[in-house]
Amino acid sequence: MGKENLNKVNKPRAIRRLVIWYKRNSAVTSIVDTAASSAVTAGNVAGNVVSGAGSVVSTASNVASNVAGNVAGNVVSSAESVVNTASSVVSNASSLAKNTLQPLVFDPLKRLQNSDNILDKSEDTKSKRIWIAVDGMGGDHAPGPILEGCLDAISRFPINIKFVGKIEKVKNIAEKCGLAELLEKEVNNNRLELIDSGDPIGMNEEATAVRKRKNASINVAMDLVRNSKAQAVYSAGNSGAMMASAIFRIGRLKGIERPAIGALFPTRDQTRPVLVLDVGANTDCKPSYLHQFALLGNIYAKDVLQVKKPRIGLLNIGEEECKGNDLSLKTFALLSSEKSFDFGGNCEGRDVLSGSFDVVVCDGFTGNILLKFLESVGGVLLDILRSELPRGRRGKVGSAFLKSNLLRIKKRLDHAEHGGALLLGVNGICVIGHGSSKSLSVVSALRLAHSAVNHDVMENLNQLQKLQVLNS
Repeated sequence: MGKENLNKVNKPRAIRRLVIWYKRNSAVTSIVDTAASSAVTAGNVAGNVVSGAGSVVSTASNVASNVAGNVAGNVVSSAESVVNTASSVVSNASSLAKNTLQPLVFDPLKRLQNSDNILDKSEDTKSKRIWIAVDGMGGDHAPGPILEGCLDAISRFPINIKFVGKIEKVKNIAEKCGLAELLEKEVNNNRLELIDSGDPIGMNEEATAVRKRKNASINVAMDLVRNSKAQAVYSAGNSGAMMASAIFRIGRLKGIERPAIGALFPTRDQTRPVLVLDVGANTDCKPSYLHQFALLGNIYAKDVLQVKKPRIGLLNIGEEECKGNDLSLKTFALLSSEKSFDFGGNCEGRDVLSGSFDVVVCDGFTGNILLKFLESVGGVLLDILRSELPRGRRGKVGSAFLKSNLLRIKKRLDHAEHGGALLLGVNGICVIGHGSSKSLSVVSALRLAHSAVNHDVMENLNQLQKLQVLNS
């Protein structure tokens, strides 16, 4: 029997080894048994046919040596037909095993996947098309990915974009990225407008630089909101500069001493993220700041996250009210006496992602550490899972099946994939993007901005001024 035929006979063995491996490593053993039985049966049939085909080939060779060449040719041709049939059966057996087994590998991971991607949700077609000012020069990769994300978002959501940046540079980048034609089309459709500005505030510059450089891209974008030419602003640039520009240009809400950056973290329940604030705007806080963060977060959770009665938690080292430093103890007393929201007590670090709380408040120093830690978890988890997969052929097969699932888990845990964080406490919708934002993150951030405007967040935040605690 030829080498080619021996390889075909070995296929059922490979299928059986694959079935055994998955049977050992899957929780769904009963269904795997059914798949294995189907694959082995098909393999046996294929093996028998291949064996028979080999016999026919051998007979054909004997006949060819004793009978006229034309008769031998006919017999050999028939033998080749049988071998082809056998090969087809083996292929079908392999396909059957793959189609039966692959869904089973995904099942145990479905609860970890975000099956409802934020970008796949259909937007309300009745939503009013709004203008969003975008700092096109802010970010590590600007302006190319920022422009690409804006053009993509315009086609997905009912938004128009005022793209702020150095126009000549933006047009040159658009030409290099192959976006020039689409850019011109959206400009002609009045869905995107280029607004000229100066250079951005660099990542390594002091936030106070926004006072000296009035033509900086973030200042020009913020002025569009102040002058009611845009309903929201987005920037992936210097977050401190954006906060300073927002305070100087559009001002704080009355009664709010310090704005806070609120970031959405994933939880066990993929449909219910938790809002953590502050994650970097205020490294040193007073109890009154954290109290105000809770009030801001409560309204955001109600309006944007659509939680009827958000549960507020205070990040602390223990559940007991006597635990924590001086800031925690005094803040606990303030939050406990607040009647306008549901205070659920202290939230330990292990409870942040549990889904037990809808809003978690903390000082910006602690919150930023928590945020940066979460950003690393996805990559570390992926590396650990890769290292734990078996070596050799089994590991390669398992990795091929699990690769897309592991990447989705990583993305779900990666805060940068969620696009941006909301700056709460200023008199306008401001979304802060991750410095390394690419086009997909920009799309997610613009969707967040649209959602905040569409749910009248500012109108409800302005109602906080009526609370006696903010007027005292």
